[in-house]
Amino acid sequence: MRAFTQHQGLVAPLDRANVDTDAIIPKQFLKSIKRTGFGPNLFDEWRYMDHGEPGQDCSQRPLNPDFVLNQDRYQGASVLLARRNFGCGSSREHAPWALEDFGFRAIIAPSFADIFFNNCFKNGLLPIALDEEVVDELFQQVAQTPGYRLTIDLPAQTISKPDGGVIRFDIDSSSKHMLVEGLDEIGLTLQHADEIRAYEQQRRQQSPWLFRA
Repeated sequence: MRAFTQHQGLVAPLDRANVDTDAIIPKQFLKSIKRTGFGPNLFDEWRYMDHGEPGQDCSQRPLNPDFVLNQDRYQGASVLLARRNFGCGSSREHAPWALEDFGFRAIIAPSFADIFFNNCFKNGLLPIALDEEVVDELFQQVAQTPGYRLTIDLPAQTISKPDGGVIRFDIDSSSKHMLVEGLDEIGLTLQHADEIRAYEQQRRQQSPWLFRA
């Protein structure tokens, strides 16, 4: 998993509340569990004018010119600005996979669905919850300023704006540690590999009958 310390990125505004995981990555793409390759199908039903299917060449599909991620000024965006309750619906982990594979490193919204929120930290994606008034102000500034970029410092828990303003955000210490160190739950467990092996060896000596073929 990619570590997250500091990141500066172009902001794309998705001005919709209650964006569910089926909108983020539609159900027909859930057949694969490779964790990669989902970026072209992120927000598939909103980005394209036709119906998408797994294995389809997305470069040949007709784009919806009204969808924000298809607009020239937001090409290469890596920070997604969204409205409340982002990531609601089913608990599919493919949603953060698709967002990360597309190129997003952080999502800023007033609130997130709990399961989606936790899945983000397991996949190198930083979800930041801010007061709704602060998010409203960011939407206004993005709309008024082409090329609007934010600098996110996770260790310092700050977001720096182009005008010099700084926004602080909260994050629990364990989630912060996972992202800063680039560790998912398996990685956290493997940090104790020596202790695990020592315990297994001790158990073999104490109860050898448990390990007989």
